[in-house]
Amino acid sequence: MFRSKRWILAIPRVLSLSVLSMISMAQTAQKSPMTNDGVIKMVEAGLPESVIITAIQSSAANFDISSDGLIKLKKAGVTANEMQAMIAAEQAANKDGTGGAAGKAVGGNTEPAPTAPGSRWRMPSVTLLDNKASLLPLEKTQLAQTKTKPRSLASLSGDSAVTQAIQAGVSDAAWDTAVHSHSAVGGSAVMQAGNVFGGMLGRRQATVTYVWAVPGPASANVLHTTNPTFAVNLTQAPGVNPEEFAPEIVKLTPAQNSCRLVGATQGKEDARSDNAADWEIYSAFVEDRVAASLNKTSSGEYKISPASPLLPGEYAVVLRPVSKNTKFSGGDVARGQGAGLMFNAAWTFQVSESAQ
Repeated sequence: MFRSKRWILAIPRVLSLSVLSMISMAQTAQKSPMTNDGVIKMVEAGLPESVIITAIQSSAANFDISSDGLIKLKKAGVTANEMQAMIAAEQAANKDGTGGAAGKAVGGNTEPAPTAPGSRWRMPSVTLLDNKASLLPLEKTQLAQTKTKPRSLASLSGDSAVTQAIQAGVSDAAWDTAVHSHSAVGGSAVMQAGNVFGGMLGRRQATVTYVWAVPGPASANVLHTTNPTFAVNLTQAPGVNPEEFAPEIVKLTPAQNSCRLVGATQGKEDARSDNAADWEIYSAFVEDRVAASLNKTSSGEYKISPASPLLPGEYAVVLRPVSKNTKFSGGDVARGQGAGLMFNAAWTFQVSESAQ
């Protein structure tokens, strides 16, 4: 009995020591530079590409970027974007001697250490070039699926399967948190949750229609001009080649006062769980594109404006592949990572009745 009591009294001490040991191990791990083996472990654990890239960019670097090292990474399943992030981080570490993620104090503020161009990712941005140069908020499109063929967005606007799926989507608050904190982890988690709408179809079929929409009946961004001009920047979008995408202006289609349809296409029923890059999403994409004047100012940077005055209604600036034959991974689209991010984002605005 005495031994049992003494063991019970010792439990809190044992637990405390275990917790302290775990904290110490975590702190040691944080201080240790990331290596090739660390990246390979994350890949083998199935972490999304955007998460791995963020981890590479936020850690000190000690990578082997020799030809042998890169070949080993390729054989282990490390993607080209992940290897590019490793190379950029290692080059930056060698340049300033502080490690890829070490910060430097500039004017009393902590600034990231220099990295190769494009190594620090940022979510794409759209700015309304008016007197105030207003930054439009990035909104997450939600993905629904239906048996209805995508003849037009108007034909899909009355489809209850679509509107019910959009209404069942995740809250925009979680998306806003992910975007404002530049959190690829949060963004991917939100998109994974928001893009799962099981049980909507009933009978299984080989091909279904995928519909992208933004929640809510109207945009909170009300414009009082019929000739807006936007500056678009996608130079450092995570895992995206900025030369392969360009902005477009599309007219949104209201659907049962619950959402606004952005676009639609057909694909395999299991496309969202398929990681193979074989889905030509844009080859037969249905959307109401607005004729626009597009001016490329530099790689990944554009100015875009409608070619003629816009009528009152709902619109959005979106990012689209330059080639209609570009192939996407359905898994990337569902997780909103890499090139799949391009279909999961929109910048909505409303042209008011009194706009001039």
